[in-house]
Amino acid sequence: MPIISRFLGIIIVMYWQDHAPPHFHAKYGGYEISVDIHTGLVAGRFPKRALRHVLEWYDLHKNELLEAWERCSANELPGSIEPLE
Repeated sequence: MPIISRFLGIIIVMYWQDHAPPHFHAKYGGYEISVDIHTGLVAGRFPKRALRHVLEWYDLHKNELLEAWERCSANELPGSIEPLE
């Protein structure tokens, strides 16, 4: 489970060779969501403020997330993506 980014107590991860469609997971406290990289659809529950931060970060880094997904799918390190400031 490579960590892609960390910001404001939120951890963004991808899993090795995870199922399609391309997505990432965000964890915050006891909450976890997954976000479809192509559509931005969210599955799971998250506090509203933390969700806004994740979606803002997602909007800034869609292309990098797709590249990270490809690397993770090939069992390679996905690299890190700049956190939300």
